[in-house]
Amino acid sequence: MPQMAPLLWLPLFIFFSAIFLMFTAFNYSIKTPIKISNVSSTTLSHKLTWKW
Repeated sequence: MPQMAPLLWLPLFIFFSAIFLMFTAFNYSIKTPIKISNVSSTTLSHKLTWKW
């Protein structure tokens, strides 16, 4: 089985890097941010009592 020439690795790297960047950019732009309601008022604070 013949080996690939070293010059062919650079275009492959550029090609797959461009695909990876486009994929991540599209996934980032597709998701809409979820509005978080005021959670601090409903959060219960628990105090820990340490028993040594």
